[in-house]
Amino acid sequence: MISDASNSSESNSEEDEDIKRDILRGREFTLADVIRQEGGSFMKGESPVPKLVQVKTEINNFINSNLSDNSGALLVILSRWVDQDIVRVSHHLNHPLQALLGLLKSIVENPPILYELVRQVDMQWGQMNNERPHFQRPGQLPDPNDEYTHESVDHQLCELICCLKSELDQE
Repeated sequence: MISDASNSSESNSEEDEDIKRDILRGREFTLADVIRQEGGSFMKGESPVPKLVQVKTEINNFINSNLSDNSGALLVILSRWVDQDIVRVSHHLNHPLQALLGLLKSIVENPPILYELVRQVDMQWGQMNNERPHFQRPGQLPDPNDEYTHESVDHQLCELICCLKSELDQE
């Protein structure tokens, strides 16, 4: 019985090949034909979304879920920084949250980088609210109406680092 089934499938496969040969006889075979014929197996087992895009999306999803940011300006700028930090992210393709941890630590441990982030966040806030942003200079007291001060952004990033470390400890 088993041999009859295998003989039957072999003869079907031979018939299929004969039909393909008849169809292609007298026709020029192009690269497009090869791609069309093999197209299904090129991506077998792989996602059509590039790995770097998947990793950035995972990082940004974590930020969206764990950063408390009422106005959303910090969220926008931090996501932009993640998107631009290709080198760091590509070094952590298998552990995306490690890339985020490295980025956040580099910001909070380096005041000039923190100040630049806050400046960009203030600009984003101004654009989102159609208002003049409140820029804080290093060593200067913040404007009382400034939602994003050096201290407040540092605090938000430190809270995000705590959430991130907690998540990494669970992995």
